[in-house]
Amino acid sequence: MEQKNAYRLICLGLAAALVVSLTGCAAQKAQQPAEQKPTATGPSLYERVGGVNNIAMLMDDVIDRTYVDAVLNANPQIAEAHKRFPRQIYKYQATNLACMAMGGPCKYAGRSPKEAHQHLRIAEVEWQEMIKIFHDSMDSFKVPPKEQSEVIAILESAKGDVVVPSPKSASK
Repeated sequence: MEQKNAYRLICLGLAAALVVSLTGCAAQKAQQPAEQKPTATGPSLYERVGGVNNIAMLMDDVIDRTYVDAVLNANPQIAEAHKRFPRQIYKYQATNLACMAMGGPCKYAGRSPKEAHQHLRIAEVEWQEMIKIFHDSMDSFKVPPKEQSEVIAILESAKGDVVVPSPKSASK
């Protein structure tokens, strides 16, 4: 049972990495209750993408794509996490994370992006592939460009905690 929990933690880390990033900013907002009412500037991203059901369908598609992606699975740590972690749990956690990050009422109780991903050794090429997967999935669900940009901005806010710097950039 202890080994099973360890694998869950590893893969929750992956969930946060491939979806994660959605917590970069959201982790700091998590202390505050989510605001679902339209603000002075308009509806939240959560509302504009259609709420938790649409987010769940999007995350289902994103995760299905990540599990079969050759670029991501070329990283042995990610491939191992995909083998050991049930997709259903990954999808549930990723949906909560995305929902919370987009201003919805869901709660993500997982580890921070840095804690969850440091052992996965995610490189820039894998990060860019994850961004491409998100774009492709959002395109397939006809998410408008403005909302896509906002989702990608949320993802990018956690990049520094997820991506391992290359040896060249680490020495600068």
